[in-house]
Amino acid sequence: MKVALVTRDDLEEADPTRVRVLRTLGALGVDVVTERTRGPIDAVVVLGGDGTLLRSVQRLSNEDTPVLGVNLGSLGFLTEITSDEVDEALRNLVSGTYAFSWRSLLRATLLGKGEPSAYEGLNDVTIAKAATVSRIVEFTVSVGDKFVSEFRADGLIVASPTGSTAYNLAAGGPILHPALDAVVLTPICPHMLSNRPVVIPASEPVTIRVRSSASPVHVTVDGQWSREVTPEDKLVVSKGSRRLKLVTSATRDYFEVLRTKLKWGEVPTVRSLK
Repeated sequence: MKVALVTRDDLEEADPTRVRVLRTLGALGVDVVTERTRGPIDAVVVLGGDGTLLRSVQRLSNEDTPVLGVNLGSLGFLTEITSDEVDEALRNLVSGTYAFSWRSLLRATLLGKGEPSAYEGLNDVTIAKAATVSRIVEFTVSVGDKFVSEFRADGLIVASPTGSTAYNLAAGGPILHPALDAVVLTPICPHMLSNRPVVIPASEPVTIRVRSSASPVHVTVDGQWSREVTPEDKLVVSKGSRRLKLVTSATRDYFEVLRTKLKWGEVPTVRSLK
């Protein structure tokens, strides 16, 4: 079995979790390679956080390749295996008895005067103004062949169910369960309070055009890929060509991850202003 090990950029060679992973995989007879190794691999192990896992998605060509994320800090939405669970999780990965969840990807295609440019990501496609201080941007949005509305906002987010707990959540969008075949369109700081997030079928492509903007506008996918968008361009966000096979905890379900990350049920601490 050949496993690619992807690590956070600042992770040192002597990090205890990294050493532990290498020792466990070696004892299981696994051939460990780097993320840049060419050729087929059987699995990917990510050490870091959700951002490190998002980066690793781009190197996967086969959707049947399982990805196991080990979080080196607090529990992550994607890297939900803790350091204490890593040995058992690796044994399950090698034996093929691991639990997993299929996660849909998004495909962003930028159509303009030049050659079409496309990129796939796991979390979200965001189109927003590049300058922090400028007038808002005017967008037109269609879903399938149906016109939705014109939006005046700082930007728009098209998030997958997996990405609904990322930027979308911070912008006031809803949480979508990963099993849903849907995406959510969320305006960023809309000019009209009536512009609210909309959940739509993943089978319907979302087409976004920039009507006018006083500053450059960029489309970004998972924070990994970015291109400038002009009024002559058309951005189409559709379902990705593949899925991600994400290894999950054998002892922790999706709602427990939500409860832990979002601190549901905890009594807030009230501090005196005196």
